[in-house]
Amino acid sequence: MQKNISIIFLFWLSVGLLSAQPTGQISMSDAILKGRTTLAPANLRSLAWIPGTDNFTHVVGIKLVRVAASNLATDTLDFLPKINEGLAILGSPVLKTLPQLTWLDADKMWFHTEKEVFVFSISKGLEKKNWYPAEAENLDYQDDTWNAAYTVGKELRVSIGGKEMKVASSEADGSGASSNDGIVYGKSVHREEYGIFKGTFWSESGQKLAFYRMDERQVTQYPILVLDSMPAQSKMIRYPFAGSKSHFVTIGVFDVKNGKTVYLKTEPVEKDETAEHYLTNVAWSPDDKYILVAIINRTTNHLWMKMFDAETGAFVRTIFEETNEKYVDPQQPAHFVPGTNDQFLWESDRDGFNHLYLYNTSGKLLGQASRGNFAVTNFYKFSADGKSCFFQTADESGLNRYLWKSDLKTGKMTKLTEEIGMHGGIFNLASGESSQFLDVFSNLTTPRKIFVASLKKPEKRQLVFEAKNPLEGLQIGQTSLVKMTSAGGQPLNGRLILPPNYDANKKYPTIIYVYNGPHVQMVANNWLAGGELWMHRMAQLGFAVFSVDGRGSANRGRDFENVIHRQCGTLEVEDQLTAAQYLKSQPFVDGSRMGVFGWSYGGFMATSLMTRPEAKGVFRCGVAGGPVIDWRMYEIMYTERYMDTPQENPEGYEKASLFNYIDNLDGRLLMIHGSSDDVVLWQNSLKYIEKCVQKGKQIDYFVYPEHLHNVMGKDRVHLFEKLERFFKDNLQVQTP
Repeated sequence: MQKNISIIFLFWLSVGLLSAQPTGQISMSDAILKGRTTLAPANLRSLAWIPGTDNFTHVVGIKLVRVAASNLATDTLDFLPKINEGLAILGSPVLKTLPQLTWLDADKMWFHTEKEVFVFSISKGLEKKNWYPAEAENLDYQDDTWNAAYTVGKELRVSIGGKEMKVASSEADGSGASSNDGIVYGKSVHREEYGIFKGTFWSESGQKLAFYRMDERQVTQYPILVLDSMPAQSKMIRYPFAGSKSHFVTIGVFDVKNGKTVYLKTEPVEKDETAEHYLTNVAWSPDDKYILVAIINRTTNHLWMKMFDAETGAFVRTIFEETNEKYVDPQQPAHFVPGTNDQFLWESDRDGFNHLYLYNTSGKLLGQASRGNFAVTNFYKFSADGKSCFFQTADESGLNRYLWKSDLKTGKMTKLTEEIGMHGGIFNLASGESSQFLDVFSNLTTPRKIFVASLKKPEKRQLVFEAKNPLEGLQIGQTSLVKMTSAGGQPLNGRLILPPNYDANKKYPTIIYVYNGPHVQMVANNWLAGGELWMHRMAQLGFAVFSVDGRGSANRGRDFENVIHRQCGTLEVEDQLTAAQYLKSQPFVDGSRMGVFGWSYGGFMATSLMTRPEAKGVFRCGVAGGPVIDWRMYEIMYTERYMDTPQENPEGYEKASLFNYIDNLDGRLLMIHGSSDDVVLWQNSLKYIEKCVQKGKQIDYFVYPEHLHNVMGKDRVHLFEKLERFFKDNLQVQTP
């Protein structure tokens, strides 16, 4: 096996290869609380182009710095005093810091506060455009009119120039549903799968609002314990277990001019459809006339891109269909081409990798804007004339990201960046082909650099900003990117972090940090190779820390990710054991002192690696946070995509159930859960404890009261200090 393993990059991250190594240590508290702030690479805050110009701005302190792209000349814009002067005149609270500003043109920008929307003109001052209640939630702004949609309690409302209108209410929706019936308006649906993250969608003109209506009345109610009262209370949530009844979603369209609502006729019209479908990736045509919805059957192997009349709600046509024997997985709505009402780009992995396909609304495939054995990872925008588009892709290894331009007519792709690493783009299309873009770059040894370049000559870029090493003066060990081969023959990417005082003659205990589930990539060629500072804290204590993105992970193509279909936990365990075998083959690793840690899907994996028979004896100890124990206890939208239903795949569910492997547990396993977890229910780990007791198996257990799926805030320090202590105690590491 060792012949299939190679280290592809090997760098010291400490400052100065020949200088004495710094002696400062990272505390676990600093690693957790400062890892994304003062110990993260510096950046240009609120970086944005000024429309119609070749200038961009960023925030320094409470002022804007304006930069000319041509020569990088700068000047400072101190708008806060004028903004506050205007706020005082309007009777609104003044601001201590500069708000998040969005440029409209060279003279104007808009921003919002807790309950108001303003436009600030450099020449004319401040103007209030809209306002709404301070208790408004799920706020969604229309970019041109600043109309706002939001929820207050069980009501969906809009505010148009400060005039509030009620769109819908679960307490009086005409269906006879009471306030506790499970009718929800204007919020995210389908458990935020398939790219869904909100519940309202403004039309291009801001005159119409599409919104989700979710009927959860047939979904199982589940109690979440509330501890801040005596006696404790229970809060009921709706939780759709795999194989059980799902919620039912429809889409309403509210007309702000007449206050009327129609509903899209999304009832099944195709022979393979059922009412338990998913309404995803909602998009408006630019003329406000039509709404496109990607409808997926509950089996998740068939997608219909359907078009509806926004005025009447009538079904117009099916534009195209997509099928896959395993599952379809759309994540982005249609991107309409500027200057047209009937052409759009659609993201699909139909050829094995996520790419951009140009369609018209009649259903004709007009072309393909991207192609290759790599995935589009971010669509940015179109050129102003609609002739080209700009996007980011992974490379074939999945480790790097590059920026591209594509001609929509010919499909010719032009690569805009070359240096290996992570490139993110901010595009300014004010001047056609002579327009510029900002390239935000990092790699394993580069904390962050920002370049500006023209689209015409992208290779001639200018350095705008370079972040210093934020860890200078701290002990940071060797980080390397590692490549190995899975048992199935696919190359796998790994990250290895060694102690800063590494001695080739010593053998070190090792921790594998695992996730290995769909839609997640942990290892990449960016700063620290995607590693977090708590890993470097553990390395300082004398651990080697390792991660590998096994089969099932993201950004390596459809077949790499969906190979785990109907067998979650099998190939992933195989690949993590390949990683363990690699580590044991290294002369600096003590193979008898290996531990594993993961959260959520990673908690499922960590428990699997402590108990599955093929992993027996590999790990001395493990930590499983928020773990799925049995997929029959997890929700429909995620589970059935990857496992089908329990009724359709009983063997797969039974093999994946961790209740079946408790007898194999002979190391130390610490299980952790938030008592208010509404994603992976607390019952998963509680039932696991119950079974362990019945079988006479000892297990360590800790609960974070009233925390959700992740332990956040200052309590997260407590969590990672607990992990630190657990691994030190069980892998016998002395504190330096």
